[in-house]
Amino acid sequence: MDWPIAEVARMSGVTARTLRHYDEIGLLPPARIGANGHRYYEDRQLLLLQQILLLRALGLGLPEIGRILAEQVDEVEALRDHHRRLLAERNRLDTLAATVSRTIAELEQSRKDGTPMTAINRPENLFEGIQPAQYQESLRDFPEHAQEVARRVSEMTPQDVEAGQRERTAQMIRLAELMAAGHPADAESVQAEIDAQYRDLTALRTVTADEYRAIGRSCVDNDAWRAAYEAIAPGLAAYQRNAMDAYAAARLS
Repeated sequence: MDWPIAEVARMSGVTARTLRHYDEIGLLPPARIGANGHRYYEDRQLLLLQQILLLRALGLGLPEIGRILAEQVDEVEALRDHHRRLLAERNRLDTLAATVSRTIAELEQSRKDGTPMTAINRPENLFEGIQPAQYQESLRDFPEHAQEVARRVSEMTPQDVEAGQRERTAQMIRLAELMAAGHPADAESVQAEIDAQYRDLTALRTVTADEYRAIGRSCVDNDAWRAAYEAIAPGLAAYQRNAMDAYAAARLS
């Protein structure tokens, strides 16, 4: 039995246009093409499509999926591997949910007490459980930078990504400590931290002064970024923005 492309699209929730694209790049050729020019799929193609969609859900890009499918031989073993990936993803989501739950509890307690959260929180990794794709989404206002981030991430191991996330958290905590100590945003010690951040940023691509200021403003204007900073210390998002603005004025103009 085979199914026309429209029926496969309906069953899988994938558009016919996407299925045609998968065929064009050699990822999912149909079982046959009818005399009417329509694509038809059999059981084997449906199983392959299931694997593709599972891997996409896990955040893998099409080139990487193509490599995985080309290397696999046994379908049962491939499904076992996908099952292991899904279990790992479930654990990741559980970790992320626990991180969010902990932040909610701290905020609720702060409001209940009627006192601001003045202490600097020290999460082992503020971004634990958050995927690189979600960082790229938060960079949607900076498409060139987002593209370069995506390229770099594709070359990194999960351990490299985790190490980068932890270092970013450590940078934010160091800046929060300077803020808590009363150092103004343009103080030399603060600007030294910002300079290190700037060098990390420009290791990806050159950033103009105006773009750097715009990224600084996103620390406050972007909901996800602001929440990350404020989870460490109230006012840290604006402090980061002001420090970046001072850096741009002094060193990039």
